[in-house]
Amino acid sequence: MARLVGLDYGKKRTGIAITDPMQIISSPLKTIPSYTIIPFLQKYLTTETIEAIIIGWPLQLNGKEEIATRLVAQFIRILKRYFPHIPIIKYDERYTSVIAKKSLLQAGLKRKKRQEKGRLDAISASLILRSYMNKKEFQTIYQQEKEVLP
Repeated sequence: MARLVGLDYGKKRTGIAITDPMQIISSPLKTIPSYTIIPFLQKYLTTETIEAIIIGWPLQLNGKEEIATRLVAQFIRILKRYFPHIPIIKYDERYTSVIAKKSLLQAGLKRKKRQEKGRLDAISASLILRSYMNKKEFQTIYQQEKEVLP
C-alpha cells in the first residue's frame, strides 16, 4: 500500500502528516513554509509512494466556507497541476486546531512549547488525516455489513 499525506495548509505555514505504508497510523511529520510545499512533495515522492493527499478544508462552524477556503482552493489547483496522478481530497478541518491545542496541553508541554505555531500545524495535519482514515474505515465496515445483510 502507499502512504496518505495530510496537509494543514496556511498562508505562511503548512503542517504535514503521513501514514505508515499500511495506512494504520497517522503521524505528524513537520511544518514547513507554505511556499516550499511543492518542492518538498516532489522530493518526498522520489522515495515514497502516495495514494492520496488529504487537505484540510476550512469551514465555519455552521458549515459555510470562509475566507481561508479560497486560499486552500487555489492551493489545490496548484497541487493538481504538479501532481495530476495523485488524488487530492478535501476534508473538513473544523475543530482540529482546538483538539491539537488540547493534546499539547495533555502531553504536558510547557506554555512556550505549546505556543510554537509549527508544532500545532503538524499535529492538526495529523488529526485531519486520522479523521479521514476513521471515516474511510467506517464506510468500509458499513459497506461490508450492508452487503452481508439481506
